[in-house]
Amino acid sequence: MKRWYQRLGAIVATMLLSSVLLMVGCEGTESRNQVDDTVEELAGKKQVDQMKAMKEDLDQIQTQQDDRLKQFQTTD
Repeated sequence: MKRWYQRLGAIVATMLLSSVLLMVGCEGTESRNQVDDTVEELAGKKQVDQMKAMKEDLDQIQTQQDDRLKQFQTTD
């Protein structure tokens, strides 16, 4: 019975080590990056990020226009 527990422990330890190595090895690959991009695109994260960037750009443009208007009004 003791040998059975030792074998089971060895099998579990081998499986855990193998799964950790597989997960670490897949983290930095190009295919992993493509999968992450696809998931973000399908989830709409990319569109939300683009919308936030456009909103920030529009806010910056609005601020610049306000500054120009103030400068124009003060010169008159």
